[in-house]
Amino acid sequence: MNIENLIENVDSQIIKIRTKSLDVSFNELYDMYQNQELTISPDYQRMFRWEEEKQSRFVESLILEMPVPPIFVIETDDGIYELIDGLQRISSYLHFRGEKLGNSKDDYLILQGCDIVPDLNGLKFNDLPKALQIKLKRSFVRMEVIKKESEIALKYHMFKRLNTGGELLSAQEIRNCTIRLLGSKAIDFLEDCSQNNNFKSVISRIGDDRFNIRDDQELALRFFAIKNDIDNYRYPVTEYLTRYLEKMTKDEIAFNYTKEQHIFKHTFKFINDHWGCDAFSGKTGNGTVRNEFVLYYFDGIAIPLATMIDEIEKSNCIGKIVERINDLKFGDEIKSYKTGSVNGIKTRIRLFTEGVREVLDGK
Repeated sequence: MNIENLIENVDSQIIKIRTKSLDVSFNELYDMYQNQELTISPDYQRMFRWEEEKQSRFVESLILEMPVPPIFVIETDDGIYELIDGLQRISSYLHFRGEKLGNSKDDYLILQGCDIVPDLNGLKFNDLPKALQIKLKRSFVRMEVIKKESEIALKYHMFKRLNTGGELLSAQEIRNCTIRLLGSKAIDFLEDCSQNNNFKSVISRIGDDRFNIRDDQELALRFFAIKNDIDNYRYPVTEYLTRYLEKMTKDEIAFNYTKEQHIFKHTFKFINDHWGCDAFSGKTGNGTVRNEFVLYYFDGIAIPLATMIDEIEKSNCIGKIVERINDLKFGDEIKSYKTGSVNGIKTRIRLFTEGVREVLDGK
């Protein structure tokens, strides 16, 4: 591509993005939220993680007329604004006004931790003097609007690249919000799979913290991606999984949802029936099962079983299959292939596949 064509290509993409900037008061945002003219998706709301002290200091900043970074919204076809960046700030204000979002413990935020004007501590919105209530309501923020005329794919890429309020979000949390701009079928499918009781049982040792940031959904995505798309596996893994979900969402790959769900349910029922929460855990030197979740066991065991699950369930050698998997899991050979490299993943999948296949074939 020559330079002239490159410039034309860049210009053509710019043309596809339609934006406008508005200065809006926080009271306007509050009214828009109450009237459902400003929406915050349920997945996005779950990311509201600011502690109450941090929320309080943001409110204090507004009262003190400190500058506020802009927020970003997407305009839908019916004119509603969907928040895509600025969640922590907007939610803090809404919480102070009496809206309960995310992990908020109380309907009303009671200010605490204000270190510039400590007298604010212990107060709710209705406790403030009228003059401060008005000052707070009239605080302005710049709103950047990605208009409905913009192309969906460009909206999606813009969302992916925004900072989402400076909070450290998990890759799956970001996927849950962004991918819906392209379509919801694939992400809803992963959500449904992640709620399967057998699956939840065998991955339970990832811990509550990782469940809270949707690592269960990422493991479901990883299962399907590696099972169906291992040849395109690349570092970084986060980008590989995102690309696979994008391809699912945009129907760029053949994905039979009914068949894949059948495989998923039967695979994790088999695993739960025979190993339970110990399925992806190692052992100590004296043979005690560790309270841990080992990702390379997840890949090595779940993927081979999934590729043969119908044949396994019809066989009369299930006990021997379980025994063979245990031998491989705690044997010496697997120890050389613990890494997340494509060679490591492919090799451990091959080892368990060959082991199960040998039993099925009566070797």
